[in-house]
Amino acid sequence: MQAAVGDTLLVHGRTVGHHDRTAQVLEVLGQNGNPPYRVRFEDDGHEALMSPGPDTVVRHPGDPR
Repeated sequence: MQAAVGDTLLVHGRTVGHHDRTAQVLEVLGQNGNPPYRVRFEDDGHEALMSPGPDTVVRHPGDPR
C-alpha cells in the first residue's frame, strides 16, 4: 500500500454494526509512500498513527470513485 499526503484512506467496517470510516493522510512516516501514516478521521476529527490492513483502500485526489 502506498499513499501520499492528501490521499484518503477508506477503512471498511470489519464486523456487523461497524461502519466504514475515512481518514485523510496528513503525514507519511514510511519510505516511498509506505505506512505508517499520520491521519485525521473525518467522522470525529481525531488524529492517529495508522498502519492500514487489507480492509483499507487508498483513494487519491481526483479518483472518479
